[in-house]
Amino acid sequence: MSAFTRLKPHLCKTYQCSFIIMESFIGRKFKRSTLGLWIIAAAFGITMQKAQACNMNVTAVNFGSYDVFSNAASDSTGNIGVNCPSGFGYTIGLSAGSVTYEQRGMSSGFNTLNYNLYTAANRALVWGDATNNSAIVSGIGSGQYVNHVVFGRIPPHQNVPAGNYSDTINVMITF
Repeated sequence: MSAFTRLKPHLCKTYQCSFIIMESFIGRKFKRSTLGLWIIAAAFGITMQKAQACNMNVTAVNFGSYDVFSNAASDSTGNIGVNCPSGFGYTIGLSAGSVTYEQRGMSSGFNTLNYNLYTAANRALVWGDATNNSAIVSGIGSGQYVNHVVFGRIPPHQNVPAGNYSDTINVMITF
């Protein structure tokens, strides 16, 4: 039986609402003009290019084979590499996957193998989106890839049938 958690990258673009709100605000307060909207679009176009300057490279957490008779937890790691311009701050959040942050679950058909993802090797803080007692990870760009290790753990003593267990986690970077 093998267990695999796929990390799927997503870039959160926090500037989109600002453009819509600004256009509506200016549209209400002043008479719309083609030149005025073009200037607003150009100004936010520059912001959008900056926001897309961060890149992400993700390596999934692959637990390999799970031994249902082992008394030890199965630990593994993955990696999220983030490349942002020097001095550019960002946060990384992970979705709950198919279950919850308290106990994520990989599935094989109707069977579930419990696991979780953590921010550090001591596996004390569940890596999530800062809700339901989960934590996010922050960083500051260096102009090169900064690696953030994802620490995974499958608790022992789970009586599940053999199969290929998997889950998909969305990686969300906000900058």
